[in-house]
Amino acid sequence: MSAVEGRIDGIVARLHGLHPKLIDLTLDRLRVLLAKLGNPERRLPPVIHVAGTNGKGSTCAFLRAMAEAAGLRVHVYTSPHLVRFNERIRVAGEPVADADLIATMEEVERVNAGAPITVFEVITAAAFQLFATVPADLCVLEVGLGGRGDTTNVVDRPAACAITSISLDHREMLGPTLAAIAHEKSGIMKPGVPLAMGLQPGDVVEVLERDATAAGTRLFRRGQEWSIKAHAEGLRYADAAGTIELPFPSLAGAHQFDNAGIAIAALRAALPGIGPDAIARGIATAEWPARMQRLTGRLAKSLPPDWELWLDGGHNPGGGQALADHIATWTGRPVHAIVGMKQAKDTAEFLRPIVPLVSSLWAIAEAGQHNALPVEAIVAASGGLARPGPTVLDAFAKLPREGKPARVLICGSLYLAGEILKLDAA
Repeated sequence: MSAVEGRIDGIVARLHGLHPKLIDLTLDRLRVLLAKLGNPERRLPPVIHVAGTNGKGSTCAFLRAMAEAAGLRVHVYTSPHLVRFNERIRVAGEPVADADLIATMEEVERVNAGAPITVFEVITAAAFQLFATVPADLCVLEVGLGGRGDTTNVVDRPAACAITSISLDHREMLGPTLAAIAHEKSGIMKPGVPLAMGLQPGDVVEVLERDATAAGTRLFRRGQEWSIKAHAEGLRYADAAGTIELPFPSLAGAHQFDNAGIAIAALRAALPGIGPDAIARGIATAEWPARMQRLTGRLAKSLPPDWELWLDGGHNPGGGQALADHIATWTGRPVHAIVGMKQAKDTAEFLRPIVPLVSSLWAIAEAGQHNALPVEAIVAASGGLARPGPTVLDAFAKLPREGKPARVLICGSLYLAGEILKLDAA
């Protein structure tokens, strides 16, 4: 651990001691803290606020890439980080500098003066403080959890909002059904603020449309106000402002077409001056680690040279289905899936669409993987089909090497993805 990481961990450890004793689903604590800081959330450039279950991070990546291709300076706040804490906060296009991050976290901690607070509330306040002090043209905020009670929802008047694919996740906090979860996500809607949304199940659409009417929000829905379709040479996006011919997205998987379309619709609503050339360049160059990412480093080199190693952070039923849809397009090679999950996730439902498509299934838990589900629990959730790794290198050693070159997919947790990226870079 570096000295910088040690200081950040020390701040986080102190903040854990201030965690409220009672559950409070309001934003009152954070609003009090932000007022003491001079309300930095009111001094941001135009904000695009992104909620959803799956695809939030990819949509934020497309937004950033398109805006930067247009020559704009962009602040971005996302979570969680994969390798370094600084990944969460990009200030005017660059990951926050170590010294600035530590100084701002310590300032927020000092101003909070020991009052009950959560770690995520302090991180969000620090991000706003950093964003308010550096000029930029756009600020992209990813919801951490839900929407209505998420810390990012203290921004009263974003330029546009977006809701990506909604799936069953965090049911213990957001509700047991898709409709209940959709209602929590719709809490980011604001009067008069446009909201872009992609494909959703019918019951989710009903909730979002009802809540938009109640909030006075204008919806930009795929298939109605905008469309995006694939053809032989790329994608074709269309809305009331016109049609744009696009390359295929840099992020792999057909589900990324939806995320790209949502990002374009939200960006054109927030900043209508962005031209089609910048939009096309952004779609073609966006980067977002651990979203169907091909690995080529140390870990990949431990496999046979004609094999492929892929990494994805999908971890809930919707993510499992998106992965299965992509695996189904992989032909000519066997696929071996290596899965590590976080505790409290619906492992059986995540695995259900994947299992029939893979030649072998392996359960792992890496050292340092936050809140990892025990290997035995993953095996049980698979109906006994998964074999214990119990680590990724152990699983690699047990993979069958005879026959055709294979593809290996590591998936199940963003926390696992972070550990895998460290191993691949070592």
